[in-house]
Amino acid sequence: MSKTRQHFGPGAMVAAAFIGPGTVTTATLAGGNFGFTLLWAVAFSVIATLVLQEMTCRLGVVGKLGLGDAIVQKTQSRGLYIPAAALVICAIFIGNAAYEAGNITGAAVGLPKFSVMDINLWGVFIGAVAFLLLASGKFRLIEHVLVGLVVCMALVFVGTAVVVAPPFLEILKGLITPTVPENGILVIIGLIGTTVVPYNLFLHAATLKRHAADGVTLAEARRDITISVLGGGLITLCIVITAAAALYGSGAPVVSLNDLAPTLQPLLGDSSSTFLAIGFLAAGLSSAITAPLAAAYAVTEIVQLRPELKHRVFRWTWQSVIIAGVLFASLSLKPLQLILLAQIANGALLPVIALFILWVSNDKTLLREHSNNRIQNLLGCAVVGITLVLGLRSILLATGWL
Repeated sequence: MSKTRQHFGPGAMVAAAFIGPGTVTTATLAGGNFGFTLLWAVAFSVIATLVLQEMTCRLGVVGKLGLGDAIVQKTQSRGLYIPAAALVICAIFIGNAAYEAGNITGAAVGLPKFSVMDINLWGVFIGAVAFLLLASGKFRLIEHVLVGLVVCMALVFVGTAVVVAPPFLEILKGLITPTVPENGILVIIGLIGTTVVPYNLFLHAATLKRHAADGVTLAEARRDITISVLGGGLITLCIVITAAAALYGSGAPVVSLNDLAPTLQPLLGDSSSTFLAIGFLAAGLSSAITAPLAAAYAVTEIVQLRPELKHRVFRWTWQSVIIAGVLFASLSLKPLQLILLAQIANGALLPVIALFILWVSNDKTLLREHSNNRIQNLLGCAVVGITLVLGLRSILLATGWL
């Protein structure tokens, strides 16, 4: 096996994480209700993700640090460690526990009902698969599973988009013409917010730190994340395009994923439900694996404990996230208050983390000649500014001010 092939995987974990049920749902709503006009928002979210994740490439490979490690290193001497650690732990742990329920529930969207005494056994089964993979401790295996799931999602959603045969010129116009249709701002925020994910920054840097010890190069890491994020962006684009071609202009607003499969039946025949169910299962399961893993990396890197205690905290963290997700998903509960807290915490976390990555990436003592240049700083500042606006809006929406 070639060295390049051996080190392919951390970027795919990022793609697998952001192509979850939330992304599939938001992309379906975007295309079904607004046609091709919001494709530019997907393109922007991919660019923003690449800008931030490229910085975590340098942090993990050159600096040999996870993002949590860097937060400790940069804030300890400035009296900012406690508030920074508290924000990260609350936002990442609580947020991922809430979203894990959505990941597990979303994975079972297209599957036949399977419950006993009102307990959704699909939720238990999907949670058990994620639990067993993480319990194995074989992170190479996990990466390979996630790569396979990303390929599966690509085949399902890209294949569906090809069958729909959308108008090329309309797609091109939507990609290069930023427009904000009436009532479209929340969907735009959703498209960007489900792609530029705070916990992915922790996951990517921590995974690359481990790969750097095995000899991965910065060029390999950059190639990995670029191919993976572009692939994930293509999947999102295809979902929007499919929903736009099949649903837009039908006269009825699109409100959920359930609106997509019946409309595609004339195009895909009796296999439409199966075809889409595989995609939803892959999207939900991939995020159900990465969300608890990212939470474990973030929490253990930022707490200052002895190595043996960190190992226990790592295990307890991902186990707690999965258990919480399975509990809410299997009992068909809607953890509204928890999700509300998650929205507030993650809305506050994203611009803070984006600003912090920009700060760390300019540290010449840490990254040497790989610290940010002017173009990287310009792009980083633009992303920080936009994420700040999105973060504030997310908090205002969650608290009912908007």
